[in-house]
Amino acid sequence: MKILMLTPYLPYPPASGGQIRSYNLLKQLYKKHEITLFCYIREDKEKSWIPELEKYCKKVKVFKRRKAWHPFNILLSGFTPYPFLVSIYLSQTFRKAVSQELENEKYDLIHAETFYVMTNIPKTSLPIILVEQTIEYLVYKHFVNGVKWPGLKNLLNLDVEKLKFWERRFWKRAERVVAVSKTDREEMLRLEPTIDVDLVPNGVDLDFFEPKKSWSNKDKRILFTSNFKWLQNVEAAEILIKDIYPKVKEKIPEAKAWIVGQHTPNAITSLASKDVIIDSLDVGDLKSTQRAYNKASVFVAPLRGPGGTRLKNLAAMASKLPMVTTSIGAEGIGIINEESALVRDNPSDLAEGVVTLLQNPEKAKKLAECARKLVVEEYSWEQMAKKLDAVYELAAKR
Repeated sequence: MKILMLTPYLPYPPASGGQIRSYNLLKQLYKKHEITLFCYIREDKEKSWIPELEKYCKKVKVFKRRKAWHPFNILLSGFTPYPFLVSIYLSQTFRKAVSQELENEKYDLIHAETFYVMTNIPKTSLPIILVEQTIEYLVYKHFVNGVKWPGLKNLLNLDVEKLKFWERRFWKRAERVVAVSKTDREEMLRLEPTIDVDLVPNGVDLDFFEPKKSWSNKDKRILFTSNFKWLQNVEAAEILIKDIYPKVKEKIPEAKAWIVGQHTPNAITSLASKDVIIDSLDVGDLKSTQRAYNKASVFVAPLRGPGGTRLKNLAAMASKLPMVTTSIGAEGIGIINEESALVRDNPSDLAEGVVTLLQNPEKAKKLAECARKLVVEEYSWEQMAKKLDAVYELAAKR
């Protein structure tokens, strides 16, 4: 099929969750489909990465996105029905380019990655596949619930309601919607029972992550890796450092917390100490992330924010790094508590799980091997591409 794909980011380097997903799927989909990619960039220097994507795309066209806090975005979200997130991606230039592309070329379908790029799709008879990597209004609602100042909270809640309205509107416009977790799919169908929602989870590059061979590390490091542009990842790192790690250190004094990530904010770097190691990586430094998974003793993902499947958790599983996570962190991955990971939901229980694995290498090994088996059998990118290809076929037959 001939496909026009729209993404809110350049899918290279595979640094964020969305980039990892899109890049790895492109590497599989190009074998069967001809793909033209239209996407946003934040900086002009990103253009140097276009040749990597041209290996898998017939054509790549990029558009400079406004800075998030550009006055135009603020005015749009303040004086129009559009929420702030949608305002960032409204672009006459992008929309005009899409219109011209559809006039000049014959496509079989449009693949939109995230609902907020769909504002740039003109009226068309082509089937649209909308992939929702997370349900955005739930993500923002989670953080607005924690805001204490009533005036600000009311203002932000208004934006959340606008976000929910447009998210649902674009689900209904799409021929088919793709969710990445069963939980997200259930929520979509609860809100819009008449839409068609398919499930295509995130995957993992099994060849990239080198499995651990020993679970008896003398250097006991409790790892959390992340792209800290996302608020739920900052929240999780703070929970690990402030609430979980001190409880672990009481039982295992030599243990250290290890935070590895990109775009690390001052809120996290300021917490560094001789026992809390913060490694801030350059964008695209995948090798350092790979080594971190291999050298750590336990992976802890104390995630509370909703939505999507967790690529960082899949990477830990592929690396045979035993994991302790929350019920939310385990969503959409097929994890069974005490079999492929330890699932705990408060800091004390999470800390207890970490101590258990640090003190019991055999249990750590058993969990890690089961987790690796799970991702090998169910979460390769080749398998995910086949699932997405089946969605394309259903949409094209409408």
